Order: sequence, then structure tokens, then C-alpha cells
Amino acid sequence: MKLGIIIYATDAETVWNAFRLGNFALKAGDQVKVFLLAKGVECEALTSDKFDVTGQMKALVEQGGQILACGTCLKLRNSQGTDLCPLSTMKDLYEIVKDSDRVVSF
Repeated sequence: MKLGIIIYATDAETVWNAFRLGNFALKAGDQVKVFLLAKGVECEALTSDKFDVTGQMKALVEQGGQILACGTCLKLRNSQGTDLCPLSTMKDLYEIVKDSDRVVSF
């Protein structure tokens, strides 16, 4: 299965669980692409003592998953893409939605 995950939240527990789902799906043999949208582009900064968001993100990429961050949303925050979350476009989000068997959003 091809799983698309759209993250637009900044609640650490919610984002952590979204990436946990992605990691679980990868271990089950599925393909996973994550798109960070709106406030979701801030997720690398959400790691806390309880919720290792960045650790889950790195695990997802290491297992072959992909994370993309909305370039417009990053620019609105005077930020830019990173190696973990490269800058992308609405076209990339559209492709994820179009090509995925299932799409979930957090």
C-alpha cells in the first residue's frame, strides 16, 4: 500500500503519533510519504522529553520513507527546507494525494 500522511498540526504528541504510524507502515512493507503543511512545517522543533518527534522523523527517512515540507509555508515563517524535510511545492502534495492508496491527515 502507498500511504500519504499530511501533517498540519504542531501538537508534539499528535505529530509524534503521525510519524509512529508512518514507521509502522514502513515496517509492514508499505510505502510512506509525509507532507508537512501550514504549522506542520515546524515539526522538527517539537521534540520534547515525552515525544521524540525528530527521532521518529529520522527513523522514517532511514527506513525509506519520504518527508516533504511546503515551501510557501516555510517562507511565511522565514525558514527553509532541511536535509530531513526538503522544500517542496503544492505539486508534490498533489502527487502524494493522487498516487496514494490511502491519505490520512493530522
